[in-house]
Amino acid sequence: MTNLSVTSLEKGTYCHLKTGHLYEVIGIAVHSEDGSKLVVYRPLYKTEIELFVRPYEMFAELVSINGSRQPRFKRVQDSHG
Repeated sequence: MTNLSVTSLEKGTYCHLKTGHLYEVIGIAVHSEDGSKLVVYRPLYKTEIELFVRPYEMFAELVSINGSRQPRFKRVQDSHG
């Protein structure tokens, strides 16, 4: 895998607009076989799941919420600065 361009995504807290759950984006991972970009994020609510990954394109896409197109995950202000 040469000339790999990693997609940029600001680390921090994001809200899943459909569920209202908060997540901390840790960074972007690259699939070792196909080079696809995956967002690695940690739930900030009580769950047994430690980490999630989602294809970058899906994480960043616009979805229809109450009839309007909005980002699936929206960056929110971090409480710790």
